[in-house]
Amino acid sequence: MSSALANGLAGAGGGLIAQILTYPLQTVNTRQQTERVVKKGLDGGHGTSPSGNQRPGGTLVQLLQVIKTEGWGGLYSGLKPSLFGTIASQGVYYYFYQVFKNKAESLAAARKAKGLGDGNVGMISWLAVAAMAGCLNVLLTNPMWVLVTRMQTQTQAERNIMERKRDALMKEASHNSATASTLLVKLAELESSKPKPYGTLQAAGEVYSEAGIRGFWKGLIPTLIMVCNPSIQFMIYETSLRSLKEKRAKHGVKQITALEVFFLGAVAKLGATVTTYPLLVVKSRLQAKQDIGSNVSLRYSGTLDAIVKMIRYEGLLGFYKGMSTKIVQSVFAASVLFMVKEELVKAFTILAYKSRKIRLNALR
Repeated sequence: MSSALANGLAGAGGGLIAQILTYPLQTVNTRQQTERVVKKGLDGGHGTSPSGNQRPGGTLVQLLQVIKTEGWGGLYSGLKPSLFGTIASQGVYYYFYQVFKNKAESLAAARKAKGLGDGNVGMISWLAVAAMAGCLNVLLTNPMWVLVTRMQTQTQAERNIMERKRDALMKEASHNSATASTLLVKLAELESSKPKPYGTLQAAGEVYSEAGIRGFWKGLIPTLIMVCNPSIQFMIYETSLRSLKEKRAKHGVKQITALEVFFLGAVAKLGATVTTYPLLVVKSRLQAKQDIGSNVSLRYSGTLDAIVKMIRYEGLLGFYKGMSTKIVQSVFAASVLFMVKEELVKAFTILAYKSRKIRLNALR
């Protein structure tokens, strides 16, 4: 088995486990990112938050709220396409990352043979390797993440629509002097139509009906720019890992423990997440269903339009909604991913060695 294939399979396996463990936090974080709270005085009476523009509670409160209103299944809306996307995304990324990494190391070794450099891959080269792998990954897997974002936020969007309908009924009743019984009947009918999570095919149909094939690549520009996230992450990780290995080698220790890889992955992901989080919010806004009520001025036509309107209507803090949730989720997920990946690579290496040994013994 080639090192690129081994790393691709290991990355897919690690990503799958990390995704399952942290998915509820991802769901809440996506809803936090797409919840719009217009700055006071700019909404013109058309607030977009479901409850009178009040900010939602913290992460734990929102987790409990989803469980209460939607059940445990609400925390796992879109899990199936997400798992498929994770396997595909991590597999594609790590495969091409290893291909480009091997090439970069070969070039560095060739330069050393010519008396240029020390044979190590430089920081800029690591960034280029991660960026190229990331761009290929984004172009191939973006449609799956559009569907995941839709499914994670659909219930939230439907609930906001119900809230506006309820407010409209209350306002109509006050203006028309409707009887209390009539109002109660209408409210009961509205309450009986509870929002339900919808499936992958329904989400795909909705995206296609809105924008055709191009709709599956919504948010592509900020996502491509966000390629710098894994680039920064892997630059920190690879540099830290190499430094740690060199220090261990001086003391005659070659192996790096899974716990050490866990913490290296955590530090690397933390640095990358803080740097690129605003782009993640813009991406989620573009990919989610644009539930904006009657305030059409908040409809986003593209990446630049979304950035300008977020600054105007929500301020700079709008770009950091749910960041604490994302830090916890992404750091833990990256730590698990790196730890599992390294252990799987070791296992594949041992299996490959034993397989070669068996074949050699059979030929004797």
